[in-house]
Order: sequence, then structure tokens, then C-alpha cells
Amino acid sequence: MTEHSASPSNAMGAMDITRPHQARLWNHWLGGKDNYPVDREVGDKIMEVFPEIADIARHSRAFLVRVVHYLTAQGVRQFLDIGTGLPAVDNTHEVAQRDAPESRVVYVDNDPLVVAHARALLTSSNAEGSCAYVEADIRDPQAIIERAAAELDFGRPIALMLLGIVGNVPDEDDPPAVVRTLVDALPSGSYVVINDGTNVLGVNEWTPAEATARGEALRLCADAGTVPYHARTPEYIEALFKGLELAPPGVVSTSLWRPDFPEVGEPEPIDSFGGVARKP
Repeated sequence: MTEHSASPSNAMGAMDITRPHQARLWNHWLGGKDNYPVDREVGDKIMEVFPEIADIARHSRAFLVRVVHYLTAQGVRQFLDIGTGLPAVDNTHEVAQRDAPESRVVYVDNDPLVVAHARALLTSSNAEGSCAYVEADIRDPQAIIERAAAELDFGRPIALMLLGIVGNVPDEDDPPAVVRTLVDALPSGSYVVINDGTNVLGVNEWTPAEATARGEALRLCADAGTVPYHARTPEYIEALFKGLELAPPGVVSTSLWRPDFPEVGEPEPIDSFGGVARKP
């Protein structure tokens, strides 16, 4: 197993704990402990103006679990998870290797905090499979492909996981082109998973006040110094799957993608959309 990452000590030394950090904010909203007072302070302010963020965090993690179960059932045994963030409960390799112990997972992130946790994450892999870490930026997809090829067989199907990461790519860096480069490198029979926050005033009867709250939450993040996040429309996210075969129910609110317990009724939609598609 090859590990492409800086040492945890160097990563920790590069960390700025005087400003909130996106990965630590999500960790706080998920109830984790890998965060600092500044993250909790700003995270709580964001929850005050946009309480739905906690539901988005929770449903995004549940979406990951359902998707990985679905993919292993389709026979997928290789996963390329870009923008993994901080380790939490039910990481991609944990879910995949419970279903199929031989699964191989490569995580990709360019974040010093994630780098600091990388070695601990790698050691938790099932002995029958593998779990590796690539330090790279999604805006350099070719570097990701080249480094991931040391761990994954690009002649066999791979699941490309882009959860909550495309929104970090600004328009000037052409997010659709970034996704296309990654998808083009995948063999036939691979899958693409995309999930991102949206701002969809008028969809699912969300009110102007709710849309304004989302905007205020994004402003609070930006003012606090976190990486800017670009909330886009469900139509934008669906267009990223162009040329692929969308699995039912298509691109929908994250909470509505094959919910686990349909017998208790359909979950409430949230301001985050995603889907899964197969490369022909």
C-alpha cells in the first residue's frame, strides 16, 4: 500500500486554529470532537440562522452509506473518494469493506487537517482490502488520476465519489470540465456519485426566508475565512452526469435518494441534491 501524504506532524504545524475550518465545521455539525472553539462558535452561529445545516450534514453522511451499499451490490470493489474531509462514523472504506472485505479505497484531499488524520485512517482498513490516501486538489484532476493509479486498477470499474466537493470549485476553474476529466479516466462499468448543497428557491416549497438563511450561512462562512462554497442548482448538478446512465430515482434531494425506511413515510427534502450514475 502506497501512502501519498505529508507527515501528520507537518500537517498539524500548517493548521490555523484561529479561524474556523470547513472540515471541522462539518465535524461539529455531525457531533464529532475533531474541532476547536472557533469552529464551534461559528458553527453554532450558522445553525442559528440556518438550522437545516445539521440535517444536511446528517443526511449527507447517510447518503454516503446508502450509496456505498448500493455500489457494492452492483459488484463495485474500488472507490475513489475525493474531498473526504475528516474521518467520521461510517467512512467509505468501512462501509465498503463490511459489505465486501476485498474493497480497495483511495481517499483524496488537500487539507492539512485531513492529512494529520490520514495515517490513523489508513491503519483501520480491513486486511483483505486496502485503504490509501492521496494528497491532491480536485482542481488538478490529472494529478489525482495519476496518483490513484498506484492503488487502483483503472482497467476495472471504480466508483468516483464527489460528495460536497464540487461546490468548492469556483466557476472560473470550470467544475464541469474537472468532473469530465475524472470521468473520462474511468473504465466502462464505473459509477459516479455526486452530492452538493443547493440554493433552490421555489423548489419543494422552500420559502424566500429559507433561501435567504442559506445565503446568510454561506456569508458567515466566507466572512470567517473558510474556503468559499458555491451552492448551485439541481439542474447544474444533474448536468454533471451528462453521458452517464442515472440510477433511479435520478438527481433528487439527498434525503430522498433511496431512503432506508420508506415504510415510515418519505423524509423531508433538504437543500442538497445528489445522484448516482453508471458509465456505459
